[in-house]
Amino acid sequence: MTRPLHPTALVTGGNRGIGRAIVAGLKAKGCAVTLGARSEEAGRRAAAELGVAFARIDLTEPDSYFEVLTRAGGFDILVNNAGVLGHASLLSRQSDFTEAMEVMVNAPLDLIRLNVPHWRARGWGRIVNLSSGWGAHAEGLEGPGAYGVAKASLNALTRALVRDLPDGVKINACCPGWVQTRMGGDSAPLSPDEGAETAIWLATLPEDGPTGGFFRNRAPIGW
Repeated sequence: MTRPLHPTALVTGGNRGIGRAIVAGLKAKGCAVTLGARSEEAGRRAAAELGVAFARIDLTEPDSYFEVLTRAGGFDILVNNAGVLGHASLLSRQSDFTEAMEVMVNAPLDLIRLNVPHWRARGWGRIVNLSSGWGAHAEGLEGPGAYGVAKASLNALTRALVRDLPDGVKINACCPGWVQTRMGGDSAPLSPDEGAETAIWLATLPEDGPTGGFFRNRAPIGW
């Protein structure tokens, strides 16, 4: 089936940084976007500024996103953008491993599962997993804390789910690069709009577009 005229889209962590830029970019392409954010106040403010819908989604609270998906009946486009970045050693009692895996692996998989009935009925869907070069074995699996491990797991999900998703649904991961966000810092060379560009492209791929890939600047990169 061809892309709907005005696809519905859910972007997690959409109130700031790359997520906010993805929300704005998808809206500009004619999508009916729902901005998901953990903070009710920040999320509603960002959604109002961008002219999109808002949904409170805390990826550490499954009930929050179960309610959103149940109420909406599913989304055509799912962008798993939200992330956390800790700095404690994986061997430390202060490790963020549990939270990192919940936010960047478990919850994205839950959201995909909840969306499957909608995609199956629609015959069209796009999933974009915001990953990182820090989660690439090809680039040394770097980064602090559990971040790289969680992103590597998200990459593995991206590859494995190709075989299970309904026909017409494409799933890809992307590395936005080093971007000027709260996580990336002010010295990063890329703006949020530049960091969002590949994710927006993947979210609106044509029927002959790739699936099960890992991209940066619209070009494939190593896992």
